[in-house]
Amino acid sequence: MLSHFREDIACIFERDPAARTVWEVLTCYPGFHALRLHRIAHALWRWRLRWLARLVSHLGRFLTGIEIHPGATIGRRFFIDHGMGVVIGETAEIGDDCTLYHGVTLGGTSWNKGKRHPTLRNGVVIGAGAKVLGPIVIHEHAKVGSNAVVVKDVPPGATAVGIPARIIEAGAEQVREAHAGKLGFSAYAVSPRDDDPVAQAIRGLTDHGADLEKRLNEAAARIAGLERALAERTPPEPSSDEPRLRRVGEK
Repeated sequence: MLSHFREDIACIFERDPAARTVWEVLTCYPGFHALRLHRIAHALWRWRLRWLARLVSHLGRFLTGIEIHPGATIGRRFFIDHGMGVVIGETAEIGDDCTLYHGVTLGGTSWNKGKRHPTLRNGVVIGAGAKVLGPIVIHEHAKVGSNAVVVKDVPPGATAVGIPARIIEAGAEQVREAHAGKLGFSAYAVSPRDDDPVAQAIRGLTDHGADLEKRLNEAAARIAGLERALAERTPPEPSSDEPRLRRVGEK
């Protein structure tokens, strides 16, 4: 219990640069408070003191704004950053070194008994506002982008973005680096690599439009230059009074 307590504090310093002192973490981090109360509630749940477990869980929700069902299984070095609005269902399973941001829901899609909530393997990061729904598996070191809605499994090292979520596959080398801990922490589940196909398509259309506009401006400038050159080379047309003046002179 004491080793888990120290690990939970240490992981906050690793993943939140705003953390300054242990006292600050102990007194001002609702994610840490919710996790400590869940450890107590989960132990009571396993001892079949279900009402008391739910009461402790309800107290944690009241104090922190984070709702974790006492039946949920949570591994070591789990970190909830900010935390307000996080909901974790009864049959959810969370591995070691996972991170959740505010507004995340690990919810169910069925009223049936049994496994109905997601499973998060080790090293998963879920971005702010994301919804992970159903008895699906988010595999090791996968990431879910902010506000994504995930209803299918996410492969190891991949990223899920959008509504409904699209899976962006990670290369084999990236997966190995993620397992080795070389990729580091990805805040808000945002990857430094710009590999979202929709974003790339939109950017391509924008760039194409900008290129067309540039070419049109260049063409308009050339046409204006040609018009000026033609105006300088062409002699002026005689006015309507010129023939009448000639006839007067001739007389």
